[in-house]
Amino acid sequence: MENSLRRAQEVINAEAKALKSIPLDDNFGHAVNTLYNCKGRVITTGMGKAGTIAKKMAGTLCSTGTPSVYLHPGEAEHGDLGLLHKGDVIIAYSTSGKTREVIEMLKLAHHFCVDTIIGITSHPDSLIREQCSIVIDMGLIKEPCGLGLTPTASTTVMLAISDALAVVLMEKRAFSREQFGLRHHGGYLGNVANNNGK
Repeated sequence: MENSLRRAQEVINAEAKALKSIPLDDNFGHAVNTLYNCKGRVITTGMGKAGTIAKKMAGTLCSTGTPSVYLHPGEAEHGDLGLLHKGDVIIAYSTSGKTREVIEMLKLAHHFCVDTIIGITSHPDSLIREQCSIVIDMGLIKEPCGLGLTPTASTTVMLAISDALAVVLMEKRAFSREQFGLRHHGGYLGNVANNNGK
């Protein structure tokens, strides 16, 4: 039991360290302004665990005033790329930036006049950097599992960057409790939003 608790604390500390080491710069502000001025929808994308974070980001954006949808890179190869339209902005998630399906999707997005791509990535030699007009660097991350492979600290960083983008963006929009309630009318949050916190 004691060893498990010690190891759990090590994992949590590693993730906290990764969060505190995110090298935010002016690209974050550029990303916020780009999303704020988006004339279409925000398309989030990523494979595997990064895809899970991308899905969550799309949901958060939708509930806070920014129309968004997740596009699976694998399904994009089989027709779903037709979702893209001029005026859309893509947010692409990939720690390595070398995922084939994501890179191919970003290259083909330009055929649909989607020229604004925000990349959230870690590796300095990430290939998606070449496809992106804005890159939010996650910093160099060491996964805390014994293999150094399981996406944990990296996905925590992705999630934190996403949440920061969404919150700053909704505040820039002066997004209100009433607007939140219209979009999230069900469940506990809907009840709180539509009853002034009671």
